[in-house]
Amino acid sequence: MRETIKKVIWVGDSIKQLKKFPIKVQRNIGYALYFAQRGELHPNAKPIKGFGSGIFEIVENFNSDTYRTVYAVQLAHGLYVLHAFQKKSKQGIKTPQKELDLIKDRLKRAKELAYD
Repeated sequence: MRETIKKVIWVGDSIKQLKKFPIKVQRNIGYALYFAQRGELHPNAKPIKGFGSGIFEIVENFNSDTYRTVYAVQLAHGLYVLHAFQKKSKQGIKTPQKELDLIKDRLKRAKELAYD
């Protein structure tokens, strides 16, 4: 039996932003996305609150910086990477509102792509 691997669909400039991360972070996030492509949940991925089911966030810490990548799995045609960013907020672990707004906009765009 052949394993099904979902296609990765990059929304907005998410791939461009991911490529700005340190190489080690890029590799770790790529590996976590591979888990998601196979229908599995990597230990560094968790559901992100406020967006409904099927939206996950990968959190990677490196050299006292935090990098996050948000993706959607329950849309047609593949795995949608919505956003990748370095968290610079001084508000603890809370995701800054501007990042949440961008994720919301890109999720809307991903749904348009998935169901057009």
